[in-house]
Amino acid sequence: MTVRYVYWRQNDHWLGYLEEFPDYWTQGETVDDLKEHLRDLFEDLSHDRIPEVRRAAELEVG
Repeated sequence: MTVRYVYWRQNDHWLGYLEEFPDYWTQGETVDDLKEHLRDLFEDLSHDRIPEVRRAAELEVG
């Protein structure tokens, strides 16, 4: 299984979030560290460990 994420470098850290959950950011000292934090975040978000999770989705309108 794969999930898409967005990431960027800011100063000395890498920041990122999962596309499905854009309100929940995490960071790492390296890209690999960031990926590990994103995996942990995905586990928490997808197993209802964080209350009132907001998600992003697509809607077909025409």
